[in-house]
Amino acid sequence: MFQSLQEKLEGAFKSLKGQGTLTELNVASTIKDIRRALVDADVNYKIAKDFTDKVKDEAMGQNVLTAVSPGQLMTKIVKDQLTELMGGTAAEFKLEGKPAVVLIAGLQGSGKTTFTHKLAFHVKDKLKKKPLMVAGDVYRPAAIDQLKTLGSSIDIPVYADEENKNPVEIAQKAIQYAKDNNYDVVIVDTAGRLAVDEQMMNEIAAVKAAVKPDETLFVVDSMTGQDAVNTAEAFNQRIDFDGVVLTKLDGDTRGGAALTIKYTVNKPIKFVSTGEKVDTLDVFHPDRMAQRILGMGDIISFVERAQQQFDEKQAKELERKIAKNEFDFNDFVQQLNQIKKMGNMKDLLGMIPGMGKALKDVDISDDAFSKVEAIIHSMTPAERKDPSLMNGSRRKRIADGSGNSVQEVNQFLKQFEDMRKMMKKMQNMGAASQMMKGLGLGR
Repeated sequence: MFQSLQEKLEGAFKSLKGQGTLTELNVASTIKDIRRALVDADVNYKIAKDFTDKVKDEAMGQNVLTAVSPGQLMTKIVKDQLTELMGGTAAEFKLEGKPAVVLIAGLQGSGKTTFTHKLAFHVKDKLKKKPLMVAGDVYRPAAIDQLKTLGSSIDIPVYADEENKNPVEIAQKAIQYAKDNNYDVVIVDTAGRLAVDEQMMNEIAAVKAAVKPDETLFVVDSMTGQDAVNTAEAFNQRIDFDGVVLTKLDGDTRGGAALTIKYTVNKPIKFVSTGEKVDTLDVFHPDRMAQRILGMGDIISFVERAQQQFDEKQAKELERKIAKNEFDFNDFVQQLNQIKKMGNMKDLLGMIPGMGKALKDVDISDDAFSKVEAIIHSMTPAERKDPSLMNGSRRKRIADGSGNSVQEVNQFLKQFEDMRKMMKKMQNMGAASQMMKGLGLGR
């Protein structure tokens, strides 16, 4: 995400390379390039100018320390100002009612129903609450069936009244049903509507007035750029929503919506969605997004995702096996599966500082581990448990069975053995970098 903007900002900072200090002349040149990069990213010119004026004022008031180059200082100033522009800190997601009610609003095709599904999963999996989804889109054909299908995939029920065409009544009845059946959170999906459609805007306002939601979230397709910001402004004037959800951030987005929606409507971005899978919903952290835009990575989110897959009992057993040099191919596959659960591989690696730029033109698919898995699955149970059994004839059979060459099998076995030795030395879970090599991603 934001690849083009990241490259242009890097280019802007390069003009300070070799400079001994920040001067009015070199700052002015850099500021001009930053402003152009923001406008190219679909940021409104007035906002881009206001932003760069703040950066300039901050830069001219700074003394460059001996240990810090002007380029590094300017990068920090821009990061801080980007963080502030996008809201400063992560916004609270309030679920105080009994049940708490979340109302979902947005344009047609913005991804509301998919977001409703992801939010329900987030509420159940991360917040440990019992959610109920409500099919409040009474206009789009198959909208109810879509939500029911999505709900069944994550074992979360959907309240629907297919005979009723009044979304206000449907929402009210759903809330009563939730009270009667001890649901903690009611998430009301609604029909997509245009800001210029007076009747539909009155309807969503009526739903909000009737159910008095704890949270009203406006879902917006980030790929629509500045148009998304304008739409958010129109909706906010009518329904005074609490926060914004940006969908499709993994697409070909220039970043304008993410950067300026808080500035324009003075409402925070609360969630971002970066993929099709149900677990690709993240709480929005302005500081982390600013770091990613500037190519600094997002190691905190990386660690958080890893912790979600962390099993303490399993980790202790793994530590014991490493200490006794008993780490085998079964353990390796188990670790692979945990890494895969963390999300899209390229997005994941992009969170590691410096990796985003290195991976710019590299295509890393989610089946990047398939070759390694095929090799391991072609082994007998005894071979998986005891790597020392591998002789020439076994390697040949495994190569034939996995569709790889003997050379590729030998290469993997050597990497695995090197990794085992390194893990034995370290005797802790910090062997992640060596594991990456073992996956064939660290060469």
